[in-house]
Amino acid sequence: MNLPDHPGQRADVDCLIVGGGPAGLTAALYLARFRRSCRVVDAGCSRAALIPRSHNYPGFPPGISGRELLARLREQAQGYGAQLQDGRVDSLERHALGFRVGYAGQSCIARRVILATGIEDTLPEMPDAQAAIARGALRLCAICDGYEVDGHDVAVYGDAECAIGHAAFLRTFSDRVTVIAPGGDRAARDAALALANHHDIHLLFDGIERLQPRDGGIEVTTLAGQVHRFDILYPCLGARFRSDLALGIGVACDDSGAVLVDAHQQTSVPGLYALGDVVPGLKQMSVAVGHAAQGATAVHNSLEANPWGGSAASR
Repeated sequence: MNLPDHPGQRADVDCLIVGGGPAGLTAALYLARFRRSCRVVDAGCSRAALIPRSHNYPGFPPGISGRELLARLREQAQGYGAQLQDGRVDSLERHALGFRVGYAGQSCIARRVILATGIEDTLPEMPDAQAAIARGALRLCAICDGYEVDGHDVAVYGDAECAIGHAAFLRTFSDRVTVIAPGGDRAARDAALALANHHDIHLLFDGIERLQPRDGGIEVTTLAGQVHRFDILYPCLGARFRSDLALGIGVACDDSGAVLVDAHQQTSVPGLYALGDVVPGLKQMSVAVGHAAQGATAVHNSLEANPWGGSAASR
């Protein structure tokens, strides 16, 4: 069992939340309304901030940008007393009272910790990728914005096995869909070709020399010198789970790095919870918000069950 640094030491907060995206901020809102002291430490890299305008987030018929949604969530959580601090958490360790969290040159003792660190998409190598995302030419989630693909000339770029599935999904919204899949083994190419024929999808297996944003879309130049223009490009290049803190403290993760949780969003380390994109499942803001409601309520209830001590991990 770990011991406090000083006899009689008290935790600084009931719960520290790592990450200020929709999941983390919603958890902070719930905990603040449960009259729990909570602190959000945000490194400012929420995936939601990249969304130019979401039309499938419930309650906003005209749509809302990711940045505006985050601003509203921050305002709402702070209005009930949640603390928000900028910084990147660089250490997490068990403590007799719960956990010691290090960030921005300081440390904090928290009875519970929630990881809402998300994922980081792998973007294609091209100039001004962020600007292309803002314009809607480079898009990251067909589930979110496929409805707005209204007959556009669309390309999906990535490994054949992954890209062809995304392309088949996009055929719901456009009859002009191309898969750009340089490289890959013969079996994956053959399977992609069969699906492409079935769904009337064009396949481009040529190597890519350059991807270049252009007015109204993306220009693709192959190694053979052919130039193709698309209104929209969806990269299908994978993503990195931001689970370094979880792995460092011994949390169970799957082979891709996603943090494994139970029905209450608790990880394999008692007192440590995870929400949103960093756990397995559909990567949607509405899903992350649901995780937050579940996890924050579980945190509150666990503190009620153990009002004077740290997490079960420290006993």
